[in-house]
Amino acid sequence: MKEVEVRRLFAANLFCVFSVILTAVVPTFLWDGFTVLGTHLAWLCICSVCVGTVNVILHLVLKPNRSPKRSSPAHKISRFLKCCIYFFMSCIVFHAIIVLYGAPLLGSVTETFLFSVLLSTFTTLQCLCMLGPNIQAWIRVFSKNGAMSIWESSLQITAVCSVLGAWFGAFPIPLDWDRPWQVWPISCSFGATFGYVAGLIIAPLWIHWNRKQLTYKSR
Repeated sequence: MKEVEVRRLFAANLFCVFSVILTAVVPTFLWDGFTVLGTHLAWLCICSVCVGTVNVILHLVLKPNRSPKRSSPAHKISRFLKCCIYFFMSCIVFHAIIVLYGAPLLGSVTETFLFSVLLSTFTTLQCLCMLGPNIQAWIRVFSKNGAMSIWESSLQITAVCSVLGAWFGAFPIPLDWDRPWQVWPISCSFGATFGYVAGLIIAPLWIHWNRKQLTYKSR
């Protein structure tokens, strides 16, 4: 495993971490009254757009999954449209799962859907950037020993950490503390964000410490 590739991964992940931090800091200078708690739905939109844009740009610049085949413009357009459809379907699926886990069915549709968009940005968008609209590749990566590169290992860790963070973030909601951050879906979105950031930091460190044991084989 090349040390340079691990450093590229760490640098890319740091850019993603900074993009999350900036979504909470920069809007306060441009939007009077903006706070992550007070205008939480606006922050969900800003965070999803910024993190998604940074992920796409980093993928285009670094090209972690280079393919020897050159695709035609028509194939690229088709691939892009499929990715958009997959992302929208991911938002719908996450929305349905969240409702099944106890989110309000009709009372907070906008809040639940925007949280689903954020969670899809942290998970599905990364899969689309790395693997494209290829469900079989997704299944391979998230199976045991299915990663074929350090980028796919990082994808595993960040996606799992994001989902676990969202799940743990739901624990305080039913408690009778009457805190502002207990309003749906603030604690869950914070949990997903902290999980995503933690995954971005943990992934390159874990890969670096275990680089001698990690062996990736082409399949």
